[in-house]
Amino acid sequence: MSYFQHSTELPAWIGVPPNGWKADWLKWRVRLSTDRPTDEEAEALPYIANEDIESWTGKLLNPDPQPVVADSRKFQPDDVLFNKLRPYLAKVYHASFAGVCSGELLCLRGNDEVLPRYLFYVISSKAFVDAVNAETFGSKMPRADWETVGHQPLPLPPLAAQRRISTFLDKKIAQIDALLKRKRALLDRLAERRQAIITQAVTRGLNSAAPLKHNGIDWLGQIPAHWSVKRLKYISPRVTVGIVVTPAAYYADEGVLALRGLNIRPMGFNLSDIRNITSEGHGLNIKSMLQSGDLVVVRTGAPGTTAVVPEELSGSNCIDLVIIRRPLGASEQYLGWFLNSDVANTQYAMGAEGALQQHFNVETSKEVVVTLPPLSEQIDIATYIDKTIVAHDSQAKKVLQSVETLAEYRSALITAAVTGQIEGLR
Repeated sequence: MSYFQHSTELPAWIGVPPNGWKADWLKWRVRLSTDRPTDEEAEALPYIANEDIESWTGKLLNPDPQPVVADSRKFQPDDVLFNKLRPYLAKVYHASFAGVCSGELLCLRGNDEVLPRYLFYVISSKAFVDAVNAETFGSKMPRADWETVGHQPLPLPPLAAQRRISTFLDKKIAQIDALLKRKRALLDRLAERRQAIITQAVTRGLNSAAPLKHNGIDWLGQIPAHWSVKRLKYISPRVTVGIVVTPAAYYADEGVLALRGLNIRPMGFNLSDIRNITSEGHGLNIKSMLQSGDLVVVRTGAPGTTAVVPEELSGSNCIDLVIIRRPLGASEQYLGWFLNSDVANTQYAMGAEGALQQHFNVETSKEVVVTLPPLSEQIDIATYIDKTIVAHDSQAKKVLQSVETLAEYRSALITAAVTGQIEGLR
């Protein structure tokens, strides 16, 4: 049961409503529509599911929804749909047409005192979404219900003010979203450029004038004539895998660090969510103990993401990662960059399994074809990529920070507008 159901105290996010504003529980001003379509309507009306709505923006990801045979509820133009399944995703849609929707979408219809567009902005505000999300039930698939959503507060200015707020937000949010789109497109281009830097270096080297040759591998293309090509199994003395059988049985609050796929970044690590396993579990899985200079490769989710084990992680263990023991006659730093290149990714994709979450096995990894310059040239290439990627990633980090700042401003602007904090809109 919602806290707000048995309390007259409004939550902090709503603040003190301006003079002339009301502040009521949503259920007293908004009706939950549960009308089901007839068979004829279900066959004719466009269907909207949760995944058709973009998080936070309220935009339809499917521009041309079609009828679908499914359990559904009817909605009409100006209804507002709110996703009750994992509400933290903030999937809210202001309908511009009549249709049917998934039962996981609450169909909300305001009374004469609530403008639909204003209602959309209130319930898509981060403050409202956070309040609902705090009261969800279910750990794996948290959801809210009408009891929870209906007992959230609805700041309610006069209709003229609602109209001013909606018009203001339509204009400002469109400007912000356009800028966010451009910045995210820039991040995509920077990511592509990053891959191009790596792939170019490990397939053509640093000397653009070097003679080239074909190796009989069509997808690899030409490489410098003095380079060789070897499969990974001939470069590393052993390619194996981390703990794959019931690793959770060894989990402990303290013990030996155990790296997982989510800890691996391209040539780096994120240890903010690291697991530990018991010393006993580590002893039983000593074959997957890591040593400095080994390479670890993600198998599932983002297959092929590779990092080189540093000295400080030597002696740790790992879970469901491919382990490439310190290579022979090759620079581990060069090999790491190669395995993060598009050339390696192409090979992983060819050998990957699983439709929902791709993964590849140890045998696939052993067969990966690697371009090998002389050792001194490998070291030069790895050093060049290290330096170039640091500068590149610094630029990408600045763009990402600006995206995050702009998204926070977008969120704060909506909350400020619907709670009467912007004086000119009251």
